[in-house]
Amino acid sequence: MPSSAVSERSRHAPTTIALHWLTAILVVLLWTIGQTIDFVPRGALRVDYRSLHLLLGAMLGIVLVVRLVWRTTKGGLLPALQEGPTLAVSHATHWLLYALLLAAVVLGVATAWARGDSIFNVVQLPQLFPGDRARAHQVGEWHALAANAIMIVAGMHSAAALFHHFVLHDVTLRRMLPWAKRLP
Repeated sequence: MPSSAVSERSRHAPTTIALHWLTAILVVLLWTIGQTIDFVPRGALRVDYRSLHLLLGAMLGIVLVVRLVWRTTKGGLLPALQEGPTLAVSHATHWLLYALLLAAVVLGVATAWARGDSIFNVVQLPQLFPGDRARAHQVGEWHALAANAIMIVAGMHSAAALFHHFVLHDVTLRRMLPWAKRLP
């Protein structure tokens, strides 16, 4: 098979591809909202913006659980194209991303409860640490640290996929592209 061709046998399952890209989209949206929340004026608009962040974070948590169940029970991935140390780094990177995603989701939930966030001005979460703003701030900092770590590791993951595509000229990237079956 030419290196530019992607057969149906060598493509990841549609479920694997969908979960991968849904995760990527949610991570980018959540990180962007997290980075821009302080630019939104205080009041109802900021409550709604933060509530959107919480809603998308909950969606990410659900997608993460589905993705882990899919990967561990359905064999959601194809056999690797690499071997040896490259394969070990690939596996370690994927599991590091899963761990960071889980940490960010758990810390996001903890942050919302620590602050006592309002969700769309409909539901008010009780504060875990009433009157202890420093602790709520610390939990939020850990959440931000996990989110930034995700972006760094995901950036390295993306760079590796592009390296495979443009330098090694293999099908690693194309196996995960939703439209790859239409490529020559």
